[in-house]
Amino acid sequence: MKKYTVLFLVLAVTSGLVGFTGLRFTGIEVIRVVCLITADIFVISLLSEMFFPNKKLKLQRIKKR
Repeated sequence: MKKYTVLFLVLAVTSGLVGFTGLRFTGIEVIRVVCLITADIFVISLLSEMFFPNKKLKLQRIKKR
């Protein structure tokens, strides 16, 4: 999901421009909902990049007793 952050930003901006500029046609409510959903996913993606950076974990073997 982290690698799709820019895609979610572009989708949110373009659907926001189409949905909230005052155009009137049949599917405008669907475009507005898509804008809000992609904006939410964009924010979640940004937060996941902030709190969980892409670090490679070094795996360690657990010794059995």
